Amino acid sequence: MKAMVLLSYGEDAVFETADVPVPDVTPGHVRVKVAASSVNTVDTMIRSMGKELPLSPDTPAILGMDFAGTVEAVGEGVSDFAVGDEVYGCAGGLADLPGSLADSMLADSRLIARKPKNLSMREAAALPLVGITAYEGLKRAGIGAWQKVLVHGGSGGVGHVALQLAKHFGADVYSTGGGEPQLELIRELGATPINYKTETVADYVAQHTGGAGFDVVFDSVGGANMLNSFEAAALNGHVASTVSLCELDLTLAHFKGLSLHVVFMLIPMLHDFHREHHGAILADMAAIAEAGGLKPVVDDSHFSLETVDQAYARLLSGKAMGKVVIENE
Repeated sequence: MKAMVLLSYGEDAVFETADVPVPDVTPGHVRVKVAASSVNTVDTMIRSMGKELPLSPDTPAILGMDFAGTVEAVGEGVSDFAVGDEVYGCAGGLADLPGSLADSMLADSRLIARKPKNLSMREAAALPLVGITAYEGLKRAGIGAWQKVLVHGGSGGVGHVALQLAKHFGADVYSTGGGEPQLELIRELGATPINYKTETVADYVAQHTGGAGFDVVFDSVGGANMLNSFEAAALNGHVASTVSLCELDLTLAHFKGLSLHVVFMLIPMLHDFHREHHGAILADMAAIAEAGGLKPVVDDSHFSLETVDQAYARLLSGKAMGKVVIENE
């Protein structure tokens, strides 16, 4: 079968077309004919940093974590899926798990679910990594009805899903953005937009919460912005962070009694740890999507396997609006 492989890592690394063996189906796994995959920031980090990241696969490497496609073979012990089922998931592209930048891929059946019926393959492929990240962060932060929730970066990959899921769970949702295209998307997704470039944290906390702060802050920006999250959170509030590789002063978090939830959704894939949780989340998100509560935003650009380098460049350019997707067909 055809696959796009990296023979080496680095800033100038390029994908090369290769003819590789079709993977044999092993117990507990299914082989999926890949229809589409999406590019995540972690994919670009693996390509450029290579073995500096402990999660990078050995070369020659087939990257690609997210996918949507059709089951073409079922391994021993798999009873939840059959040949012909349309599925989606995040199941490869790191460590010893070959990825989705190929005609077919092997996927642990615990890491996948049936594709939402009302989403195209292109849309479904955009959802798994960012969706699981958003879902896990909100659930760990105790998301519930009537809460005031702030999403930092609500027009981004994880943020735009967190915004929609928070609304689905009944919260009153607000979100930061840095310009009119981002603020307009936040509006369209049903949240109250906040321009972080023109409004201080104190200003929007006062305006939208009467100074009390937000019950849950979902921070998909992270880093130094987490200090803004601590400032925006209510007493005994919850902050979920997806980007916390940094050193911060936790004094404010201490005196406000905040709970900090660090989300690293790759743990089940890397450590074979409760992989069934990802399958359950994907199944729940499919139901939410089919009920009209969740729709991924996909960038207008179109890429094929042969133009995967251009897809990575599109994401890195910062010009994409929504997820960048690669289609096999």
